Amino acid sequence: MLNESIIFYIVFNNATVKSSPNSRRLGLNIHRGKSKILKINSASTAPILLEDVALEEVESFTYLGSIVDKKEGTDADVRVRIGKARATFKQLKNVWKASKLTKNTKLRLFNTTVKPVLLYGAETWRTTLSTMNRLQTFINGCLRIILKIKWPEKISKQELWHQTRQMPVEQEILRRRWGWVGQALRKPGCSTTRRALTWNPQGKRKRRRPRNTWRRDLEADTKRLGHTWKQLESLAGDRDAWRTLVGGLCPTRGSQA
Repeated sequence: MLNESIIFYIVFNNATVKSSPNSRRLGLNIHRGKSKILKINSASTAPILLEDVALEEVESFTYLGSIVDKKEGTDADVRVRIGKARATFKQLKNVWKASKLTKNTKLRLFNTTVKPVLLYGAETWRTTLSTMNRLQTFINGCLRIILKIKWPEKISKQELWHQTRQMPVEQEILRRRWGWVGQALRKPGCSTTRRALTWNPQGKRKRRRPRNTWRRDLEADTKRLGHTWKQLESLAGDRDAWRTLVGGLCPTRGSQA
């Protein structure tokens, strides 16, 4: 991770990427074929060079299983996660149809096999209405199959969540986000993850309504919590207090039932 952080820093500050002699001695070389460049809000058209060879510029790439997309942002990653979760759900179709398995067993399997695939990386998603609707529609469809509720039978989403002890996906993502923020705030001040939370890149944006971003979601949540960022940094050191804080922001399934 340290090596990757150094690489990103050099790319931001110089048009040429060079492997340091120390990293080469340790076998930490930059692979030209696996290295891609994605420029965001950059007016520069100059290529990024690795040892005098231009690296390929792309519109999106996959990093640690998550999609980083220049134009679609979170939407691209959500679309892929839904596709993978749908494939996982279909692979277990015999489980959902099995009459010998109880509803609770099926729901535990759903929560431990399908949900993790669907919400992988959700801690850093921006939560737009359209994104949440797509995720919730997929989850509700799966739950209806598990409960064997077929068209034209109707059930309200509140009753569906009550019977399956599920919380709205937006609240689940909120819990994941702030659980991750707590972990990040407990890291040393020199940590790249910790610094990324408050990093403020300078520049001018286009004259139009700014798009919703993960950072703006975080700022809105902070206002709802009634705390300043400094207070949250101090509170994160107490894990029990942090869990209480997150629990107040987004209740668990048990407290909603």
